[in-house]
Amino acid sequence: MIKRFSLLMVCSLGMVIFATGQDSIPKKSKIKETQTKASQSKEDYPKGEVLHFTFEKSKIFPGTFRDYWVYVPKQYDGKTACCVHVNQDGIQFNAPKVFDKLIAEKQIPVMIGVFVMHGRVKAKSDKALDRFNRSYEYDGLGDSYARFILDELLPEVEKKKTTDGRAIILSKKGQDRSIGGSSSGAICAFTAAWERPDAFQRVFSAIGTYVGLRGGNNYPTLIRKTEPKPLRIFLQDGNRDLNIYGGDWWMANQEMERALVFSGYEVQHVWGEDGHSNKHGTIVFPEAMKFLWKDYPNPIQKGKGSSQLQQILIPGEDWKLVAGGYQFTEGPAVNSKGEVYFNDIPKNKTYKIDLEGKVSEFLNDSKRGNGQAFGPDGRLYVVATAQPKILAYDTEGKVTTIAEGISGNDIVVAHNGNIYVTNPGNPCKIWLITPAGEKKVVDSGEIKYTNGIALSPDQSLLYVADYQSHWVYSYQIQKDGTLKAKQKYYHLHMPDKADNSGADGIRVDTEGRLYVSTHMGVQFCDQAGRVNGIIPTPNGKIANLTFGGPKFDILYATCGDKVYARKVKVTGANAFANPIKPKPPGL
Repeated sequence: MIKRFSLLMVCSLGMVIFATGQDSIPKKSKIKETQTKASQSKEDYPKGEVLHFTFEKSKIFPGTFRDYWVYVPKQYDGKTACCVHVNQDGIQFNAPKVFDKLIAEKQIPVMIGVFVMHGRVKAKSDKALDRFNRSYEYDGLGDSYARFILDELLPEVEKKKTTDGRAIILSKKGQDRSIGGSSSGAICAFTAAWERPDAFQRVFSAIGTYVGLRGGNNYPTLIRKTEPKPLRIFLQDGNRDLNIYGGDWWMANQEMERALVFSGYEVQHVWGEDGHSNKHGTIVFPEAMKFLWKDYPNPIQKGKGSSQLQQILIPGEDWKLVAGGYQFTEGPAVNSKGEVYFNDIPKNKTYKIDLEGKVSEFLNDSKRGNGQAFGPDGRLYVVATAQPKILAYDTEGKVTTIAEGISGNDIVVAHNGNIYVTNPGNPCKIWLITPAGEKKVVDSGEIKYTNGIALSPDQSLLYVADYQSHWVYSYQIQKDGTLKAKQKYYHLHMPDKADNSGADGIRVDTEGRLYVSTHMGVQFCDQAGRVNGIIPTPNGKIANLTFGGPKFDILYATCGDKVYARKVKVTGANAFANPIKPKPPGL
């Protein structure tokens, strides 16, 4: 949570700014400007060494070359893993001198600095320009730059040695790393920590470019909706910052600060009257580093998040690994006891998770079962992909063919026995199979890739996820089981570098919320079709989900080669059970 403080700040016009918390604004003062000494290093401080290198082996940003510098403090022994600070655009904010002083004063831990420039693709001749990768690498959302730093650059840094022969060993822990920058380098720093809080948990952002250049303007919304991450952030900006075609930097930074405070992050800021320059950022950098590293090595805590997230998530409860070592898990389904069944499609097997969390094999030949759901008769209904069939298994694994000729994906079985199956293809279809065995197509076309399928708690509406768009469709179910009133109803978020949301499995709870497994994690929506929150999974993957456990209050997620579970405050609504009429949504 934010802690109020009083810190003397000097802006570029000689005015003194007092930042006293989240609601502070720049104020003029007659106090004489005091020259900061925080960023100046005295002669008696042990001086670290700055080494210069180049890097041009990137596979993530192919063809690029860049310079980078490594600061190694005098106090580093070359034998133990060291804390790390990464900065974009090379050396800024007089960082090596600041580190010399703060390390000597024990204000921050012994820390290695890595200062890296953006990439450039060299032109083939002097008659052509280099390709400048700065905006592409820095302004873009997604994990590309974080992977570049973590998988390519830092391992290269660890191959180097200081001039006196000390090895460079970098800590791999997120709480041992900070990252910063200015302008586009600042949003780049935030993005790296946002995408990989396991690797970076402390962010310094000066005149951050959180505007509409490459999607950064979406951050305030995503921060409010996404389950908070263990991050501590320091923001700086001035009210004379840029206001151009891409957006208003001054307003965007305030939006970021308000969103972070709203979601319970530990965030501090200083606002001044400077423009788009590093002058003010350089002045506040020492105090920012003290804030980011205060109480080290105590871990940085997550915030509580929005009231909508708090209605779902239990404090202290996180995802727990149920089982791993699979090839691709799919089709989680729950029976009336709360036991969960799931498929490993490539291995052609179906597994059962009992109420104690123990996993056992249920079928050793699932016919490449994909989506599955329990019906009111207690049988497990499965979409077989090895052959175009819908199968049903009793508790002993005895199989019955329900329908043939359906190349399906996912399935739901209503309390009245009607079965709905999504069938991707050209065109995509939705099948209805009645209790009498009649099968017919009840929708075709428009949806790009029919995927997850679920019923509303009162079983009056059918929901179908479109994997290749950002929509979940809603239909009204008629008395004969056919569908009407089709709408692109639920509006999902998409990753910046994806062309679709990846909407896959869907489920509902007894209060009418819809839960959708997507590229961004579990997005849950209110009945009015709005995403209220996003819950990432531990490995960043998810194909499908269901509610299980004796009270149906454990959210199970099939995530690639692993299955995770998380206890929540809500209760899943089961299509095989009696319909439930939830309260109407807030409009």
